[in-house]
Amino acid sequence: MERSIAMELFGYLINALTPLNILMALGGVILGTVIGALPGLSATMAVAVLVPFTFTMDPATGLIALGAIYTGAIYGGAFAAILVNTPGTPSAIATTFDGFPMAKRGDGSLAVTLATLASVVGGIVGGVFLLLLSPPLAKVALAFGPPEYFWLAIFGLTLISALSVGNTLKGLLGGCIGLMLAMVGVAVVGGDIRFTMGTHMLLGGFDIVSALIGLYCIPVLIDLVATPDPHLKVEQGNRGIRLREAFGLAWKSKFNVLRSSIIGTIIGVLPGAGGSIAGLVSYSEARRSSKKPETFGQGAPDGIIATESANNATVGGGFIPTLVLGIPGTPPDAIILGALLVQGIKIGPTLFSQQGDIVYTFIFGLLIATALMLPAGLLIGRYAYKSIASIPKTVLVPTIAFLTVVGSFAIHSNLHDVQMMLALGVIGWILNRCGFAPSPIVLGLVLGQIAEQGFVQSYLIGNATNNLGGMFFGRPISLAIVALAVFTLLYPLIFAKRKENARKRAMNAARSFAESDGETTFAEAEKLSQSGFAPLAGIRRQIAKPRDHAGMFLSVLLIVVAGVAFAQTSSMTPMGSVFPSTISVAIIVMSVILLVLNMMRKPAAQAGDTPEEGSTARRIALVVAMVAWVAVIPLTGFGVAAIVAFLILSRIACYEHMPVKRIAGEAIGGIVIVGGLYLLMAEILLIRMPSGFLF
Repeated sequence: MERSIAMELFGYLINALTPLNILMALGGVILGTVIGALPGLSATMAVAVLVPFTFTMDPATGLIALGAIYTGAIYGGAFAAILVNTPGTPSAIATTFDGFPMAKRGDGSLAVTLATLASVVGGIVGGVFLLLLSPPLAKVALAFGPPEYFWLAIFGLTLISALSVGNTLKGLLGGCIGLMLAMVGVAVVGGDIRFTMGTHMLLGGFDIVSALIGLYCIPVLIDLVATPDPHLKVEQGNRGIRLREAFGLAWKSKFNVLRSSIIGTIIGVLPGAGGSIAGLVSYSEARRSSKKPETFGQGAPDGIIATESANNATVGGGFIPTLVLGIPGTPPDAIILGALLVQGIKIGPTLFSQQGDIVYTFIFGLLIATALMLPAGLLIGRYAYKSIASIPKTVLVPTIAFLTVVGSFAIHSNLHDVQMMLALGVIGWILNRCGFAPSPIVLGLVLGQIAEQGFVQSYLIGNATNNLGGMFFGRPISLAIVALAVFTLLYPLIFAKRKENARKRAMNAARSFAESDGETTFAEAEKLSQSGFAPLAGIRRQIAKPRDHAGMFLSVLLIVVAGVAFAQTSSMTPMGSVFPSTISVAIIVMSVILLVLNMMRKPAAQAGDTPEEGSTARRIALVVAMVAWVAVIPLTGFGVAAIVAFLILSRIACYEHMPVKRIAGEAIGGIVIVGGLYLLMAEILLIRMPSGFLF
């Protein structure tokens, strides 16, 4: 019996290895990687555009092409995260934590290679789970109800807040700001119209991808033009893809790779959870179990390994409820599910027995596509870092700016998304200067609907059954997630206590050393304790920061805004008001605590003691140029406005005297870049680009 099953699976593998299927897998992976690396061009868009082309193919071949694009796009998000500190997809949020610091110090090609290896292993683990354990793992998804999804979203927010080392309160507050942004527009439960300020532009709320581009990419652009320093450090010598070094690091962290892949697969099984939560959970676990947790966030290879292996494992995990239960976990899963139904494939528990030839060939094709991601990714990565690092700012800045505008517009072919992207980007830069990282805000926006839907449904069921407390805290899975969230919040305090104890032990050892050695003073011994004398040397007491007047003003502003939001909930239905009122109160409480803590600090230094780095005038000029660019698009058309803006932004980013010949060359290059990307959007991806009086 077992032999016959093995032979049957081997036959499906042979079916997947036809030249056409391999070609579809390779082409899908390359296309998906390129699309995932460009902010704003999502896997959902690529899969949706190409679905009609698969209807004339064999069902298994068409599904292999779609699955390859999907898995390639998830991996491709790491390129933008590492090279420009902007996650190409929400799944790559945690990749920015260590990927960009590695690139900044000149290890960008190593970071890209590590991401490739981890993504391939994670994708294969997820695919193997999909192949062997689909029915039992699908039951895990059925065990999750509204309370579990609510607590899972909160768990994700506590993870990223706890990872904001030294700023846990600001991390939590940033997550709540993201949740409030997610509530703008029509309520996910109840249908109330909330916080639109009377404008139709906000009826649809803030698009997640537009917010991601704005909060991550625009602050990078603003700071790029502020100084003449290069964007990334160019590696010395031709170090290539550094495969041997990356493989050695990955093998040394093999337990981290396997653990993160399993975490990603299990979280991928949960509809709606997605790669963003999987990456954060794996990153947090890798940091917790590391012998050097203080290196995370400063360019730790283990951070990239954990994130990329987890978010690619969610691809295989996400197909489990899609194929077995007909419950898509992500938008690409939903599109592929639609393609399955169009092909006449009946989704459900009997799929694997009645139409096994199609589904098993598809799964093996997905595994083949994941394996092909290794040579394709290494080939792309060989030149990606070096190319980005060597591009002058006069070309890099306008190119990234163009991608932010066209990527935001491409989502819904709506200029309002571009306007919101710019506004959120400027706000994100200001928040960043006040110590608020973009990741908690973006994650709050990503998880907002999941959290609100789970909270409101649990609240309604609990009220109807007179068991509100039991609904939130009386279910075993919920209690386990709550316990994990509490541990996540307390762990930084525990870790800080351990560091303090280590510092005291080092000081005692230094004192004993000074007493036993008459030639060494205690001051010299203390210096030794801080420079390698003790096992955990170098740990010092954190010096209190000076009072932050901008942070105090921001705290007051958040209190006012949250108070106004809370007042507006009185006109909403109970279903539409319960979640925003709760989050408004949470923002007010945390902002008050932050304000009080700030007031307890020492007075700030004199103005001019800590000058701001970079040119403020150039920062303002970039923002003004981009606002004007978006404003004139309806008049001039997209192409003309983009070319003119490219030339203007190129001058803003220029710090040297350039000969006319070089200026002309960069202008021609800008026209080629804009024209090429314009044709990609309009002719290949069939995105309706805006036209004006001129073009």
